[in-house]
Amino acid sequence: MYDPAIAHIVYASDDGFAEILGVSLVSLFENSGDMKEIRAYVLDSGISEHNREKIEEVCIRYQRPLPVWLKARNITEELGMRVAADRGSLSQFARLFVASDLPADLERVLYLDCDIIFCQSVSLLWNMDMHGKTIAALNDAFSRQYRANIDLEPEDVMFNSGVMLIDLNRWKRQKVEKRLLKFIAMKQGRIQQGDQGALNAVLSHDVYCFHPRFNSVTIFYDFTYHELYVYRKPAGKYYTEAEIKEATEHPVIIHFTTSFLSRRPWVKDCHHRYCELWRSYKAESPWKEEPLREDTRPAWKLRGIRIFKKLPRGLAMHIAGFLQAYGRPIKNKW
Repeated sequence: MYDPAIAHIVYASDDGFAEILGVSLVSLFENSGDMKEIRAYVLDSGISEHNREKIEEVCIRYQRPLPVWLKARNITEELGMRVAADRGSLSQFARLFVASDLPADLERVLYLDCDIIFCQSVSLLWNMDMHGKTIAALNDAFSRQYRANIDLEPEDVMFNSGVMLIDLNRWKRQKVEKRLLKFIAMKQGRIQQGDQGALNAVLSHDVYCFHPRFNSVTIFYDFTYHELYVYRKPAGKYYTEAEIKEATEHPVIIHFTTSFLSRRPWVKDCHHRYCELWRSYKAESPWKEEPLREDTRPAWKLRGIRIFKKLPRGLAMHIAGFLQAYGRPIKNKW
């Protein structure tokens, strides 16, 4: 049953991201004192007992219920075929089964990627009017070529699936899980952007696009508004410059998404505007003594970034934009 004072939050993680999940929980609890209860569910793809105990320690410290640990489903086993991750890891496909794996009486759930932190209370998002849609999410900046690869029309919505408010009753009525699995099987397990691509293919016409301050992604910080259009070439209706500015200055959720120009805050030499805020939450977590990680991106990618930074900014943006908007979709046109 939906209760405005009790938020149900679901994460999906493997052991490599357990620390990042824990820091996200610290920020959630620190900023959501107005919520009577916050119930966390973790779709677990191999989190160690040691890290499980640390995550539970966070909940105990903030006097919140312990997480409900749910064994994440293996998408390759579910479909009996090899499935390509394309982005992130296969553990993220576990979120496609939220309606089946969570308690049957839940009417609404908030799915969160581990790489987010809260700056304001979750209540602002939890109690959002979804305008009759199955999910509420961020309208993401992708070109027409990305849409074509997942059978969408040029003006169809593409959303970021890292923050999704989900109407579980409508999800079940619309048979979303069955449709997702059918789409993945039809594409023989090879989908641009993996699970996010499948979600977009099925839910593009059933999403309420909320204000970007509810999912303030890294490209908002790496580029000016004009550069964002040059680099990503977003098709269809997109946010205004004023909306993006508000998202960076007054975010509810900061999402440390991957970006070729940025390191993430758990990696050495990160320069994101809110890097130190993430690290301040880490300092309040059971992982406070864990060292920052090394940048493990491949050497060819790091060389490309160095070349980008040496070129005149305008020229560099046009080259990067061509590769992003056209090159990557062509490469992933399976």
